[in-house]
Amino acid sequence: MPSSPATKAVILARGLGTRMRRSDPTAVLDARQAAVAETGVKAMIPVGRPFLDYSLSALADAGYREVCLVIGPEHDAVRAYYTAVGGEGRTKRLRIAFAVQPQPTGTADAVVAAEGFVGGERFLVINSDNLYPVEAVHALRLLDGAGLAAFSAAVLVDEGNIPAARVARWPVVHQTPDQWLAGLEERAGDDRGGRPDDDEYVSVNCWMFTPLIFQACRAVPPSAGGERELPAAVRHALTQGERFSVLPLRSPVLDLTSRADVATVAKWLAGVEVRL
Repeated sequence: MPSSPATKAVILARGLGTRMRRSDPTAVLDARQAAVAETGVKAMIPVGRPFLDYSLSALADAGYREVCLVIGPEHDAVRAYYTAVGGEGRTKRLRIAFAVQPQPTGTADAVVAAEGFVGGERFLVINSDNLYPVEAVHALRLLDGAGLAAFSAAVLVDEGNIPAARVARWPVVHQTPDQWLAGLEERAGDDRGGRPDDDEYVSVNCWMFTPLIFQACRAVPPSAGGERELPAAVRHALTQGERFSVLPLRSPVLDLTSRADVATVAKWLAGVEVRL
């Protein structure tokens, strides 16, 4: 019997924001944007409203009702804003909770930080510095098991705000003919600088997981940089027999990585209604 649609989402907002904090004299930021960029908390960059507001509104549009923000212990501004925005973390459409990842020890560890929020349910995982299409997160919540949205690399470059060199660093999704995940190919980037191939699909960290992922997140060893990363946890889960549906999508994703992205993202979101 098909399971009920997922209603919980976890947003990874713990990163240090190193590239956002880096000075860029060519970037056009107003005083408020520059002040937040100095903190590196990309989710709170004001682009009409804090960037994360748009993601939360999209999740509510897609049918999610409970969201956990994984933050650092120093992220008081995030906690204060989203606790107050609807009163005690409740808006008209969402309940917002928080999980603390004490150190920035990787995306797999960040997912583990939200285990208490998840309980025994399926749950979405997304980045706080990306804005995904509603149709992507909606399709994932309808899956009976685990899966990921795989985005056309060419469309990300042609129709979004993401440079080809950035997309070239993201994991390539390999799938079977019946659209099950066969592997994630990590890349250090390349020097092509041009448009990706039409048949190339990449992961932008947009996942539906079952609680089985927590065991995989704990099992993977730290990388050379001392971080446990989600792609490694997924590859481990594949070796243990877990299956992930692949949802190929030819839709753009907004990316707020550096100061150079702020003006473009603000232009994209001008006039977009936020309903929390």
